[in-house]
Amino acid sequence: MKRCPECRRNYFDDSLSYCLDDGSVLLEGPSSSPSFSVEPVTAVMALSTIADQPTVRLSTPTLGDQPPLNSIAVIPFRDLSPSGDGDYFSDGLAEELLNVLSKIEGLRVAARTSAFSFKNAKTTATEVGNALGVATVFEGSVRTAGERVRISVSLVKVSDGFQLWSETYDRTLDDIFAVQDDIAQSVVQELRGLLLGIKPEQIPIDQVETDVAEAVRGRTAEPEAHRLMLMGRYHIGLFTRENAEAAIGFFTRALEIDPGFALCWAELSRAYSICAGKSWSSTDEAFALSREAVEKALQLEPELAEAHAQLGRIRGAYDWDLKAAEASYERALEIAPGSATALDGASVLAYKLGNFDRALELSQRVLDHDPLSAPVWHNLGLLCHSAGLLEQAETAFLRSLEMPTSGVATNALLALVMLDRGNSVRAKEHANAERDEFWKDWAMAMIEHREGNTSASDSALERLKTEATVGDAFQIAEVHAFRGEADEAFEWLERAVEVRDPGVTHAKVDPRFANLVGDGRWQPLMERIGLGG
Repeated sequence: MKRCPECRRNYFDDSLSYCLDDGSVLLEGPSSSPSFSVEPVTAVMALSTIADQPTVRLSTPTLGDQPPLNSIAVIPFRDLSPSGDGDYFSDGLAEELLNVLSKIEGLRVAARTSAFSFKNAKTTATEVGNALGVATVFEGSVRTAGERVRISVSLVKVSDGFQLWSETYDRTLDDIFAVQDDIAQSVVQELRGLLLGIKPEQIPIDQVETDVAEAVRGRTAEPEAHRLMLMGRYHIGLFTRENAEAAIGFFTRALEIDPGFALCWAELSRAYSICAGKSWSSTDEAFALSREAVEKALQLEPELAEAHAQLGRIRGAYDWDLKAAEASYERALEIAPGSATALDGASVLAYKLGNFDRALELSQRVLDHDPLSAPVWHNLGLLCHSAGLLEQAETAFLRSLEMPTSGVATNALLALVMLDRGNSVRAKEHANAERDEFWKDWAMAMIEHREGNTSASDSALERLKTEATVGDAFQIAEVHAFRGEADEAFEWLERAVEVRDPGVTHAKVDPRFANLVGDGRWQPLMERIGLGG
C-alpha cells in the first residue's frame, strides 16, 4: 500500500509511483482516504422522470477523525498449518466471527471486502484501523494438525496498539463451535466495556451470551458440514466460473450431511444467483435453483439475515419486483443492521427506483462499513452519474479502480462520465484502459458517435454485437439509444426483457436512455419491469 503525502489518498496498486490527483511522489504505507462528499446541490437529472435532488454528504475516514469506540475490523487469520493449505479454514473462521459481530446491536463492524483486503499485507493493527476508520482490530492465527486445532486471537486498540484481550485455544475440530462462541462473547464484552468505560467483566454475561446465540442462528452442529461450507465460501469468493461450480459442489455436500443447515442453504442460493448474474448458467434455471435454496433457508430459520438479503437479490434482479426486494433488504437490516451486503443491495435498489437521496444515505452507511470495496465505489459511481453529479461520479469510479479487486466495466463507465464532462481525450484513455473488449467497444461506440465519427462508431457497435452473449442485449440497447436510434434501442430492450437480463432494472435512471423517455413505448416498458411508479 502507498499514500500521497499531499492529498492523503491511499493506493493499493504498488506499481504506481505518483499520485493520480496531484502528481506527488507516493510514499510507502497507508494513510486515511480524503473525504468524499456530495454537497447540497441541485442535481442535473439525465431523465425527466426523476425529481429527487441529492443532498447527502458522503465521507470516508480521514486522519484525525476519532472512530467510534464500538467499531472493529476482523482481519483474516494467518494460516500456520504445516501443510499450508488451510487458508479456507483460517479465512472462514475470521469471516464467521465478522458475520456474528455484525449482527450484534451497537457494534460497527468493517465489512469483509475492506477488512480482508489486508490479507497477507505487512501492516500493523494501527495502520489497518486508521485505513478502515475503526477503534479496534481483531487478528489471529490458526494451526490445524489432524483433528487438532490451535487458534490464537487478540483484540488490539488502534490508538495506541495496546492489546485489550488475547487468548489461545487448543481444541479438537469437534469443539470449534464452542470456541467461536467463546471468542465472540469475549470480543463483545471488551467492546461494550470500552464503550461504557467500565471493565469488561462488569458487562452482564447472560445478555452477551443471548446476543451471540441470536447472531449464530442458522449454523450447523456438524463439523464436517461446517468445513465444507467454509470451503464453498472460499471458492465463491474467487469469482470465477470454475470456482463457483466448485462452491456449489461443496455447499451441496455440506447439505447432504446436514439438510437443516440454514446458512448453507442461503450460501447455495447466493452461488446460483452469482452464476445467473455472470451468465455462467441459464438465467431461468439458476434463479429457480437460487429461489428454492433461499426459501428452504427461510423455512428452517425465518430470522436469518443472509437469507432475507439473498431473497432481495432474487426479487430485484429476476422477479423485477423492486418493492418486494426493498422489503427483503429492510428485513435483513432489521436483523443485522451492520450487514454490508444488505446495505449495498438496498442502496442499489433505491438508486434503480430513482430515490437518489435514500440511495446516497444508504451509500454513506455502506462506506462506514466497507470503505475499501471496489464494487461499493463502482455502484456509487453509477449512482452519481445518474444523478448528474459528474465530478463525484469520476471520483467514485477512480476509487474503485484503485482497489486490487476492481472489476470489469469500471473504466468503460468512467469513460462515459468523462465524455459527459466534455473531456473526450480522457474518455478515450479510460475506454482503451478497459480490459474487457466488450465493454471497451461499448464505450468507444458512444464516444465516437459523440465526436461525429460515424464510421468508427458503427464499427465498434458491430464488434459489440459480434462479441455479445445472451446477457448483453441491454448494453447494445444503451448504445442505440445514445445514438438516437429509438427503434433499434427498443428492439434490443425487448430482447433483454425476453431473457430477463438483470441490467434492464437500471433503465429508469440510465443516462443513455434519456432520448427514449418521451417515446410512447417507454412507460409501458417501465411498467413491465416494475419501474412504472
